[in-house]
Amino acid sequence: GRSKPREKPTLPSNPLLFFFSLLAGEGGRRPSGRHWLPFFAAALRWLVMMMMRRVASTPVPEWLETLLSTRFFLACGAHPASPRNECNMFCLDCRGAPPPAFCYYCRAHRHAGHRVIQIRRSSYHDVVRVSEVEDVLDITGVQTYVINSARVLFLNERPQPRGAGAAAGKAAASPYNCEICGRALLDPFRFCSLGCKLVDTKRSTGHAPATADGDATQPEAAGGSKKGRRRKGIPHRAPFWS
Repeated sequence: GRSKPREKPTLPSNPLLFFFSLLAGEGGRRPSGRHWLPFFAAALRWLVMMMMRRVASTPVPEWLETLLSTRFFLACGAHPASPRNECNMFCLDCRGAPPPAFCYYCRAHRHAGHRVIQIRRSSYHDVVRVSEVEDVLDITGVQTYVINSARVLFLNERPQPRGAGAAAGKAAASPYNCEICGRALLDPFRFCSLGCKLVDTKRSTGHAPATADGDATQPEAAGGSKKGRRRKGIPHRAPFWS
């Protein structure tokens, strides 16, 4: 009699795993000849789709924009008479719930057991240690610096060195620049700060980056003092995440 026509193989929901199970000969299933092609093509399409989906589904942490727009190192209103009362702590678990910046004493009372990072200062600009954020934030492409034997990242864009000083000369000679603000970099990184990486991430995902007049801009301190505006929040184009 006539032999039965070979049935077209049914593709599983996870072609990649099924493809490798066929290679291993599990369950006696091992298609031959041209019947490998549908499984291989499906596995390849599935792998590409999963990689694209993973990139698209890697959101910016909810707390990141709050972190970048928060003013640190102000005196804590809850502990005005205590030493070490500068607000240089930020809680990742509370996602920047007010007040987003708090002091050493607030941490002990309100954030015990939470993931808290400490903000530090370098040349009047806020930095965070790489070791404190590398497990919770994608810092790929951001220039790092070694300060007090610890590797750190700047939170936001800084003004470009100007004049005839050593810093300005070094910046002018650097072949590397931040892709967002143009600041000279020491090494072949893409961004000078977490804020500039965030601008790039928003552009890549179709979100408009914040501007100097956006909601992330910090208001002036009481009395209109210029010191109350030490920096903007998220990087802006003044001369202005992968």
